[in-house]
Amino acid sequence: MEQRRQMGLTAALSVVTGESIALGIFLTPAAMARSLGSPLLLAAVWCGMGFMTLCGAICYSELAITYPLTGGEYVYLRQGYGTRLAFLYGWMSAAVMDPGIAAALAVGAAPYVLSLFGLSPSTQIVIPALILIGLAVLNYVGTRLSRRVMTTANLLKIAVLICLVLWASISKHATVANLLPLTERRPGSEPFFAAIAGATVSAFFSFGGWWEAAKIAGEVRNPRRNMPLAFTCGVLLVTAVYLLVSASFLMVVPLEKIVSNTAFVAQFGEALFGTTGGKVLSACVLLSVLGGLMALTMAAPRVYYAMAKDGAFFAPFGKLHPRFGTPANAVLLQTSLALLVLCFGAFNRILSFIIFSAVCFLALSVTTLFRMPQPVRRWWFPAAPMVFLLGCTIINLMILMHDPIPALVGLVIVLCGDPVRRFFFAKSTPTTNPLPEQITS
Repeated sequence: MEQRRQMGLTAALSVVTGESIALGIFLTPAAMARSLGSPLLLAAVWCGMGFMTLCGAICYSELAITYPLTGGEYVYLRQGYGTRLAFLYGWMSAAVMDPGIAAALAVGAAPYVLSLFGLSPSTQIVIPALILIGLAVLNYVGTRLSRRVMTTANLLKIAVLICLVLWASISKHATVANLLPLTERRPGSEPFFAAIAGATVSAFFSFGGWWEAAKIAGEVRNPRRNMPLAFTCGVLLVTAVYLLVSASFLMVVPLEKIVSNTAFVAQFGEALFGTTGGKVLSACVLLSVLGGLMALTMAAPRVYYAMAKDGAFFAPFGKLHPRFGTPANAVLLQTSLALLVLCFGAFNRILSFIIFSAVCFLALSVTTLFRMPQPVRRWWFPAAPMVFLLGCTIINLMILMHDPIPALVGLVIVLCGDPVRRFFFAKSTPTTNPLPEQITS
């Protein structure tokens, strides 16, 4: 039984925007603005990161056209560097990164569920688990259903954020005077280079997740047309949303009054909606987080499915459900590991360990453009991959300079996947998915 191409442009676009725009959109702009101390610097960092991300999205578009298969980075690394490196990426995704991100987002959503529905604080312990289980059921019982819910949630999220921006302007709570002077840094901002470095890293991870759409390429109709549109339009839309929302935040709450990330959300909500501001903003934050989590829980299991189809992972995870046509076992694996991480409460440490390695794999995936059997002949090549690789290098250097120990521990965790591969899968004969030319749209 093979996967069907039942996702269109809207679903792929929703994965790009859904993964990028999550909890960070309400917290990151405040922290960045406070450290940079200048609205113009904040806009420059967002635009710079948007340009770098667009270069990466263009590269991933080409990879998705060449290899329109389920699995994303795993497929690209397998084609460019072989099964060993591809397995290490899959190991990192399955054992550490995807469960850690899912657990972190579920925990991040819990306080806003409490605020919105007035639940007892004692229920906060079970809310993240219920969210993860609910999304697992949704992805288990049907790609069509999960796709519709995920797409609706993420399109609604974009609409709500744009409405927030419009309401801030129409209600006259936003004033351009709060942005002035645009270039002058406010008292209390961090030293210039430290502020730029910190804001750049924060912006990179605020955009993070756009690449997840590559993992569903094997289920997207007409990938030659839809994948490039999803990547490029998605990144441009995310950049525009971050710029508009950040500007609105600062026009409502001046830089000088920003105390902390969480307090800033309350300040913004109260300024726009009065005493009901807390609940309104809680609903907005919750929608953003759930949209991102839905996109993640749809895309992540496709990596384990692709590995198992290749013979590089346990065979049961490469099977589709006979009735629902979903990678049901892979969905159960991803959810079980996320719940395990949740029980141990280790997701913050896990994510700090794995960030450096994740950026390395992201860059390596783009370098496969230089290793293709047929040279890439596009107007943007090789400029776009070089810009993106330079950006990834700078990000990782900043991570190493800030705190090298977690990065090195993360590399060790990733390399531990090699003995796992040798012990369990070295004797199996890897098979590969059909060549691109054999796949019909």
